[in-house]
Amino acid sequence: MRRRGAFGRGMASAGPPAGVSGGSVGGVYARRAAVASMVGAVFEWYDFYLYGIATALVFNKVFFTALDPAVGQLAAFATYAVGFVARPLGAVFAGQIADRHGRRRVLILSLVVMGVVTTLVGVLPTYRQVGVAAPAALVFLRLVQGLAAGGEQGGAAVFMVEHSGARQRGMWGSLATSGAGLGLLLASGAFFLLQHFVSTAQIMGGAWRIPFLVSPVLIVVGLVIRAKVPEPEVFERTHRVTRGRPRVLADLLCNHRRQLVLGIGLRISQTTASYFYTVFSVYYVGVVLGKTSSVGSASVAVSSALSLFSAPLWGVVSDRTGRRRSYLFGAVGSALFLVPFFLLVDTRSPVLIGVGVVCGLNVFHDAMSAPQPAWLSELFPTVVRGSGVGMSYQIGAVLGGGILPLVAAFLLMAGSGRPWLIVAYFGALSVLTVTAACLAPETGARTLEPLEQARV
Repeated sequence: MRRRGAFGRGMASAGPPAGVSGGSVGGVYARRAAVASMVGAVFEWYDFYLYGIATALVFNKVFFTALDPAVGQLAAFATYAVGFVARPLGAVFAGQIADRHGRRRVLILSLVVMGVVTTLVGVLPTYRQVGVAAPAALVFLRLVQGLAAGGEQGGAAVFMVEHSGARQRGMWGSLATSGAGLGLLLASGAFFLLQHFVSTAQIMGGAWRIPFLVSPVLIVVGLVIRAKVPEPEVFERTHRVTRGRPRVLADLLCNHRRQLVLGIGLRISQTTASYFYTVFSVYYVGVVLGKTSSVGSASVAVSSALSLFSAPLWGVVSDRTGRRRSYLFGAVGSALFLVPFFLLVDTRSPVLIGVGVVCGLNVFHDAMSAPQPAWLSELFPTVVRGSGVGMSYQIGAVLGGGILPLVAAFLLMAGSGRPWLIVAYFGALSVLTVTAACLAPETGARTLEPLEQARV
């Protein structure tokens, strides 16, 4: 008999005791899936974050030189937000492929597209060379990059979680967060080294392209690793029954709306915190406070390195104490910490700036991002899991982190350079995530959807 969840139909079953997974229960495939998902995430998010950091530091001076500096920065952040608008479309497209044909196909396709786009950004002519065609091409490439990212994030999370045992889904799933953090480390580290060894004039003259042109080598490595891991067992079993099933999206929207809304709510505050610290804080430190921009990049790089340890730790905590407790700590803590963060950063001390970024990302943000892959995957049955998780990730990203740098820069201007409007905005978004965390079912001990409960 199909079990009806408290917040909609088709939730992962509470079935057998914890430790019995609906997928390839831990073991060698869990480790291989973890490596494949993490390495691919490292390289793909290196590409994505590279664009974000370049937006904060370079693109307003290279592609929007005809505009007033402040307006040019807003325009650069607007192109950054464009990628997030495309991500839900990418999630819908990739989710259909993942649920009907396999998780691995999505991961390979998204990796290839992201690598090609990043390389093209690295050879793009500037505004001085081709005029308005340069920013137009940049916007188009950012749209395509957003489509690829929309497929990657949810796909990697589902792939890793479905290969994991029930007692370890939080820990294994958190490695997707670590992979994104390591990708951010590589991206911010690349710009830090560039700023340290190359003059500002040389960077603006073309040296900024170097980190983008490294992408093809990284992508090839990721493809080789991902191609060697099989599909999760729970997907294969369900797929044999639901093969050719055409109405995945309709099923999700008709029968699992509550889970989708809750998943989006869980995502909003986490992604807001992520892009506040990794993109806007770099801009705030380098442009508003007038510090050397490498201070912000270095702080983000240190935090990204620490996420290799903090994310799995929070994943283990969620496995032992439940997803909700960890998530509430992160959502409430992120909102309350924003005032101390600005007080620390406004001292202009590189050490205190680093402390603020590390606390914001590794203590509070990771408490949400680490259990997120497992919690979202556990909300949806196998037949719509790829679409449900992907859309939760990307719609939440648009409403949270995607527009955050643009909104924060605007609120900073509206507040005459004082950040308190940003604090209020961040707090309002955190309320949405806290509400979703309180309403969402605690799924830490549940198995993934077994074959006999699949909707056919």
